Amino acid sequence: MDIYLDANATTPVLEPAREAALAVMAQTFGNPSSVHGAGLKVRALMDEVRATARRVLDAPTGRLLFTSGATEGIQTAVLSALMHLRQRRHPPSFPTAPSPDRIRSAPPTRVLYGATEHKAVPEALAHWNSVLGLGLDIQAIPVGRDGRHDLNWLREHLDGTGLVCTMAANNETGVISDLDGIAALLRDRDLLWLVDGVQALGKLPLHLIRRRIDYAPFSGHKLYAPKGIGMLYVRDGAPFTPLLAGGGQESASRSGTENTAGIAALGAVLKALETGGTFASTQVLLGHRDRLVQALRDAFPGVIFNAPFDISLPTTLNLSVPGLSARTLLDLFDAAGIRASGGSACGAAKAQPSYVLQAMGLPHAQTASAVRLSFGPADAPEMLREACDRLRACGEALQSSCRPGDAPGASMQAPTTAASHERITRWVVDGACCYAVWDAASGHCVIIDPLPELTAPLAQWLDCRHARVAAVLDTHGHGDHASSAPQLRERLADRMLPAQDLDALGWPQSADEIVLGAMRLKRLAVPGHTADSTAYLLDDESGLCAAFVGDTVMPGALGRSDFPVSAPLSYADSLHLLLNVVGRDTLLLPGHDYDNRFATTLAIECDAQPLLDGVLSGRLAPPEFARAKAELERDLPPTQYQTIACGARAAPAGAADSVDISQDLVASALALRQTAGAARPRLIDVREAYEHQMGPLSARWPVAAEVDVEVVPLSLLLNQLDAWRSLPEETPLVFCCRSGNRSAQAARALRRLGHSQAYSLAGGLALLP
Repeated sequence: MDIYLDANATTPVLEPAREAALAVMAQTFGNPSSVHGAGLKVRALMDEVRATARRVLDAPTGRLLFTSGATEGIQTAVLSALMHLRQRRHPPSFPTAPSPDRIRSAPPTRVLYGATEHKAVPEALAHWNSVLGLGLDIQAIPVGRDGRHDLNWLREHLDGTGLVCTMAANNETGVISDLDGIAALLRDRDLLWLVDGVQALGKLPLHLIRRRIDYAPFSGHKLYAPKGIGMLYVRDGAPFTPLLAGGGQESASRSGTENTAGIAALGAVLKALETGGTFASTQVLLGHRDRLVQALRDAFPGVIFNAPFDISLPTTLNLSVPGLSARTLLDLFDAAGIRASGGSACGAAKAQPSYVLQAMGLPHAQTASAVRLSFGPADAPEMLREACDRLRACGEALQSSCRPGDAPGASMQAPTTAASHERITRWVVDGACCYAVWDAASGHCVIIDPLPELTAPLAQWLDCRHARVAAVLDTHGHGDHASSAPQLRERLADRMLPAQDLDALGWPQSADEIVLGAMRLKRLAVPGHTADSTAYLLDDESGLCAAFVGDTVMPGALGRSDFPVSAPLSYADSLHLLLNVVGRDTLLLPGHDYDNRFATTLAIECDAQPLLDGVLSGRLAPPEFARAKAELERDLPPTQYQTIACGARAAPAGAADSVDISQDLVASALALRQTAGAARPRLIDVREAYEHQMGPLSARWPVAAEVDVEVVPLSLLLNQLDAWRSLPEETPLVFCCRSGNRSAQAARALRRLGHSQAYSLAGGLALLP
């Protein structure tokens, strides 16, 4: 069964809520604006739900209108407040008397919102500020390390402010705002206050009237009601402008035929809140959190919790594990059937560090690795106990997957494991690549092009293999980022093999080659991108098997040579030298891979890049090549990661070709193979070893028992590319992973290397029955 720990994103619909919605759709389905019996019945139902909501929210006065959700409520509140500010700036001929309990001040010029607010608030403020042409100064209220608003800052910025927006509890961290402290600062001020109550509903008393909150939006799907239904509270006397005009529903506050099924479902949830027995008490929820915290500490020693427990919702945990990325944790949890998130669901697809944690001033490594676990007050204790068991199992899987002597690509079900000999491991940060070359027999390894963000992960990777480091190398002096080689050598001092007289790139000057068991690493000077550009050539028993070429040749591009440290006139000679030494078909492993192509060859790049083909074929002389290259590199924009582009893409990625294959087509291919002797499909699981251990492929997909299965984690894909591209062209290779993202990368990379029958299981394992 799934363990759903993403309740702050959405919740399942409570059974009484489902029944209430179905009853309305099947029986009480009249239009509430109709005056006949069917309409009057549903109108009475709506009145009853509204009355229940007023009791639950302790809001006997003021408007309480049903909306489609919190975003609509926020838009309505912001529009209402900003329209009021515009009217204050341009009052009508016969101005109305000011509110008697607030002192009228000069027209405001500023609005404030919490720096950790849900993006719906600042986006709404910016939108309506622009649409209404107000030119208001929109500022974020800073928060402290504990995630709470800086009340001293707020106090100093209230003069000239017309609207303050804060949330009751943060959706990413669970931090509960000091609403009483904010209310005290705003008392007697002639301004409006919007409080996002989405995460507070059913968990915190808001005291809307006592605190004098002007607007409070709520969303049903965050508390066991369906999506598409919400509420907006508007204080009695607070300015109000309808967002939707039309038929005059909701007493002309929100036009449009009401979502009566959603309202009925929300009413069932509110009734459960009012009568008790369905939702756990705060003490019970605290107990659940304590058990989850202990399970996480058992699973991941050193885990950091990013918000103080004493001022946070008991249902929310935001955590980071040093040395592990958020992606690693989420993939591991997902393989174990634990559904969690990296933060707000609305921003999950952007895969950026949490702006909430950044606003709290947490270190980059902590914000980039943060994961949120959140459960609901109606979740069963049995589910949470199972969650604790699976979290501990996740920790065990992570530890066992990198035990010295264990094959990181191995599986508990022992399929054909082509990656059982781990040789080259790749990491990528914002398009920049780092490699480890490791010989399991001797335990010796070399790190190539280390990155500052990878110092801790590399140290952990080496520790769990008990590896000794023969060298930490750069392929060139980098222009887009600082080399972390000195810091890594210092961090790994106890693992470094003795070496003296290192050159600027980390190579032992007295050595012609670096020996890694049966492998040899040699260097080849290829000045051009920089004057010190160097390629590292990897030989094994069969001869040259790969070349780490830095930015000399990248998939779809040549490294730019317009840096002050470049050697543009040497570039052509270096390319000829590279061709003479490695040939046209040796795998080239680049220093940057912006499009997840993994590897390339000179043959492929000559087909893709006319400039490269021109110089290597002799059609372009070195001076002409240098001039054409300089023109190509003129005014290069930043990359999609907003970093310096290290090359002009002569062969841009463009729209990604579809490599998807459906589950049905895979089954059909198997049937064809059995009946007609067609080429036998091979299934390749590119999940990491710890994911596979938590959820073996055969346990998820019975088809896996009928095909040859290889377990080749994406980080080890480079070790198998040569073997796969040498297979008969008609051999189908079907890659799979959790969501289809990593498997699509693998399939596209192999197609680019010449094997056209490479596919990705559409939707990944997540869409399997």
